[in-house]
Amino acid sequence: MPPPPPLLPRLSPSPHPLRANGAPPSPGRTRSPALLTVVRAKAKDEASFTDRILDYIEVGFLVFQLVILALILKRARIKALVKDKRSTEEAFGTYVECMVGDMEDKSFTKKALKGVRAVISPADDGFFSELIDLKGVEHIILLSQLVVYRSSGGLQAIMNSKLKKLAERDEEVVLASGIPSTIIRTGSLQSTPGGEKGFDFTKGVAAKGRISKEDAATICVEALDGIPRKTFMFEVANGDEKVADWKAWFAEQIKGGEEIQ
Repeated sequence: MPPPPPLLPRLSPSPHPLRANGAPPSPGRTRSPALLTVVRAKAKDEASFTDRILDYIEVGFLVFQLVILALILKRARIKALVKDKRSTEEAFGTYVECMVGDMEDKSFTKKALKGVRAVISPADDGFFSELIDLKGVEHIILLSQLVVYRSSGGLQAIMNSKLKKLAERDEEVVLASGIPSTIIRTGSLQSTPGGEKGFDFTKGVAAKGRISKEDAATICVEALDGIPRKTFMFEVANGDEKVADWKAWFAEQIKGGEEIQ
């Protein structure tokens, strides 16, 4: 099978967007779906971290869907916390193990996070607002709009006041968790095609800048390969800087002392 395309496929109106956009065929056609969670991953000592990872994803509407697509293209095993299990299964089939429940329920949390090594929370502010037992998780990736909320003024500031508090709480909990974390503070998220522009990582750019949701989703997934010692936080918007190798980019930034100590 040829390697998957480097860019995320566009979402289509088809109930099976992956099949409609050139992604690999449904695993149910070649393997027993009942054995999917057992046979898809390589042996632990043969696979990279990304190949072996079992990601736990909190819903973030379109960004959530784009993160799912990017993870599938990386051959990752995926668990997703969803509000509508049926529609998610119709869209992604057996590529995704859907979970529906209350994360404040300790028994559900234990079940949902069993085997999970990384948590991606893409733009659904408030996921970490309540304390969650993340035992066993090795990496948290948080897509944060906090800078956008803080920089808004007038009526927009009033409308964003609750979201700002939730985003602040999310970051506080992640920072206090003691788990290696990547906090991606983006500019305003836009429903525009990704992969067409470069990036701007200048400090303060998130306050006024904008970024494609597709590009933001790509960064979330690429961050899986760059695990910091403690916490790595950065701002990003679309700009002129091209990133040809995200793994190398994350390694360079983390090595360069951009972590929060």
